[in-house]
Amino acid sequence: MFSKDKVKSEIGIEQHELLENAQKRIKQKKRLYLHFVIFLIGSVFLILVNKIFKYGEEYDWFLWAITAWGFLFVIHIINVFVTQKFMGLAWERQQREKLVLKQKQRIAELQKEIETDFPLSIINKKKEE
Repeated sequence: MFSKDKVKSEIGIEQHELLENAQKRIKQKKRLYLHFVIFLIGSVFLILVNKIFKYGEEYDWFLWAITAWGFLFVIHIINVFVTQKFMGLAWERQQREKLVLKQKQRIAELQKEIETDFPLSIINKKKEE
């Protein structure tokens, strides 16, 4: 009876993690598309300011601004589509497991150190006296 509840809760936790990961990916892609739209509108605005409103007319500075912004947009694309494949949910789990294992090893080392410095047999003898 109790084991059935544990299986259901584990499945629920796994499904919850999958849903959270899906929501995170959706949010990342949504922000990327929004960045693209703002990039397009901003580029047109920069061109208008330079060419139509004749601000800094002697130099086509908008090209440098759009190029720099485009570079940042490419980094955003790489972060969403490339980096997430290598450092996605499976990678996070693996890193978490490594850290937990290191912590458990450190705790075991500390326990051994405490047991050698303060053995329980000596403490129990002192309590009996």
